[in-house]
Amino acid sequence: MHVISRKTLREFGAKHPPAKAPLDNWFAEASRAKWAKFADIKAAYGSADVVAGNRVIFNIGGNKYRLVVKIAYKCQIVFIRFVGTHAEYDQIDTKTI
Repeated sequence: MHVISRKTLREFGAKHPPAKAPLDNWFAEASRAKWAKFADIKAAYGSADVVAGNRVIFNIGGNKYRLVVKIAYKCQIVFIRFVGTHAEYDQIDTKTI
């Protein structure tokens, strides 16, 4: 998968150092992945959830952080839509972000 944009992950990791390594690990795994459907993600990330518009929610760092991505499976592109703490996550609408 081609992940757009790693910069968002790096910036969040700089502000929240405990999130840096888990985000780097997620990025490395996602970059190597060939996800064709949500079931492929669920097999690797059992706690992942899907919401409207091909958005997937990942628990990061032992569920301390949330990552919301939008996936274009045919194009093999993952768009980072949100990364944040649980408090920040609770303030967004995952279906429209």
